[in-house]
Amino acid sequence: MLLQKLVLVAQLGAAVVLYVLLGLSVLSIGVIIERWWYFRRRRAKLVDLAEAIRRPLQAGDPAAAAAALKQSRSVEAEIVGEALGWQSGGPDAVEQILAKAVRQRRKSFESGLLFLGTLGNNAPFIGLFGTVLGIVTAFRELGATQAGSTAGMGNVMGGIAEALVATAIGILVALPAVIAYNIFQKKASDIEENAAALGNVVLAAMKGRHAGLGKGGSAPQVAASAEDSGPAAAALPDGARLATAEAEA
Repeated sequence: MLLQKLVLVAQLGAAVVLYVLLGLSVLSIGVIIERWWYFRRRRAKLVDLAEAIRRPLQAGDPAAAAAALKQSRSVEAEIVGEALGWQSGGPDAVEQILAKAVRQRRKSFESGLLFLGTLGNNAPFIGLFGTVLGIVTAFRELGATQAGSTAGMGNVMGGIAEALVATAIGILVALPAVIAYNIFQKKASDIEENAAALGNVVLAAMKGRHAGLGKGGSAPQVAASAEDSGPAAAALPDGARLATAEAEA
């Protein structure tokens, strides 16, 4: 009794699996198109973007660098633009905000990849499941066919052929999903690497400015010591100045 019910389920299941695969293929194509458009609109020329922020930062004008980043639609520009607002906290604060901004936006540029990866791994098994159900139905018809009936054997062979179509469709659905998953996964990794590279430009410019301020700060101290010596000392030759300094010591 139970076996007969399972056979009836198998008769319906083979067709249901084909419809499921068809629906998954439509969803997969939709996700692929959406992801392609997302990455296309947010493409970034890393060299041009780095040059656009390097010059203002070296000139001490972070507002101009932020304005240049706002002109770009790329995710990298959004990440670095958010980190620029934390320059007053020093390089460590900028590094922390860069890491936070990448994690915060990872959901946006990795959206849909889980679906594509899961579909690419499991669509062949769904098709194989449909094939098994179709073969069960075909053998049931074979058992009901009279021995030596040519028409009955033809129907059985046709049913097996139709069942194998489910496996083929499963593989056909999986291939584009796997290819798209690998491509978009690489693009997501490129976004993180590009954001890190632009962050290095910001950090290098900050450290360069701080080093320049440190060197500039030593010059006034030297000048002040020369001024404290008085105008008379400044007018003396070098040797006389040295002798006077030794005498004062």
